[in-house]
Amino acid sequence: MAAERAAVLLQAAPSPELRRLARLQRLRRVLQAGFFGLFLAAPALNLLRFDLTETQLWVLGFRWHLGIDAFQSGETTATQAALAIIGRGILPALALVAAFMTVAYKYGRLYCGWLCPHFSLVESLNDLLHRATGKLSLWDRHATPRAGRQPRKRWWPLFVLSCAVFGFLWAITLLTYLLPPAVVWGNLVAGTLTPNQARFIVIGSAVFTAEFLFARHLFCRFGCAVGLFQSLAWMANPKGLVIAFDRNRARDCRSCSTEKSPDGVACDHACPMRLAPRNIKRMMFACVQCGQCITECDSSHAAQQRAPNLEWKVGLDAVKETLRQRREDH
Repeated sequence: MAAERAAVLLQAAPSPELRRLARLQRLRRVLQAGFFGLFLAAPALNLLRFDLTETQLWVLGFRWHLGIDAFQSGETTATQAALAIIGRGILPALALVAAFMTVAYKYGRLYCGWLCPHFSLVESLNDLLHRATGKLSLWDRHATPRAGRQPRKRWWPLFVLSCAVFGFLWAITLLTYLLPPAVVWGNLVAGTLTPNQARFIVIGSAVFTAEFLFARHLFCRFGCAVGLFQSLAWMANPKGLVIAFDRNRARDCRSCSTEKSPDGVACDHACPMRLAPRNIKRMMFACVQCGQCITECDSSHAAQQRAPNLEWKVGLDAVKETLRQRREDH
């Protein structure tokens, strides 16, 4: 029966909404790839880094001065120095944080799902592990079925190697945010790393490799301060963007089937954060708004000429969803 439903799905023409969601997912992956490249290149381009050797902050290719040196040399007064610190340091930082948290307040972990270089690795490593074991995490009790894919042990070396390579790349990139990238890479290539540089890279590589292997989802949910603050802001806003589930049509989920998940439960299997998208908002605390559950839901129901059971709600519609969930919860 599951194979027949999957065959029907493959033959069905994609709806305009499904095509829109597919374009949205392609855009998300492009943004992730672009931001990942920016994360790696930012220190070398002096887009954002703090040079410990010069105690100098670089922003967008320029040295960012707070006026302290001028005050110490007697070129400015204490009042001028204080105003410079406020205008060049405190106010820009507050404005950046306010803008970031405003977006999080309305849309949740949008940065995590659409830009964060760590989360883009989580998704890629999930796929490699699934090819090796049929699971999206080493801690999953049961396999996550995917049509046309059987676990192959030959993917194990690539998964482990990818974790190690990205762990090393993560460590050395973070070091270049603190030391001149040319010096770090030059010392690495020449084999002349200082003891402190070598310790940072070795320890950092080991920690990040272990995190990618065993705890990448746990880190995203509970260990990332950026993600946690976004979640807290989003949970405080009843009008914030939320995944809404039409429980009046829950019975339709029994016939849920997609190309990726021919045995049903497509939305659960699609979530890279290992969440249950049909849950209430407070149980979706770590949702990154990637929309993959919605895409799979729409794919399933479009093949059966039905409206999807999952959709994004924002504003007053999100408030109604929150109130309805509270009534059902009690």
